[in-house]
Amino acid sequence: MADSSPTVGELFKAKAVTDEQVNAAVDAYLAKPETDSHPIADGYSLDLAAAVAGRRWASDIVGNVEAGLPVKRAATRTAILLARAQKM
Repeated sequence: MADSSPTVGELFKAKAVTDEQVNAAVDAYLAKPETDSHPIADGYSLDLAAAVAGRRWASDIVGNVEAGLPVKRAATRTAILLARAQKM
């Protein structure tokens, strides 16, 4: 059965999530990577730790001490946009 939860990217396209909300989620993850519940939009939350861990390339980049902050932010943002938001 297909997962009916929208991705953050789908919510973003529908204008239910703003650029500022996505940036806040990126900041929250980079400040505290173990964050497991972050409100992403009205009625939706996201497990930030699982969003990044679910994309091996993103977790590899974030864990690479040689990767710069802009690269880590981009990988985290992409992983968040691809993650499925959960109804609260």
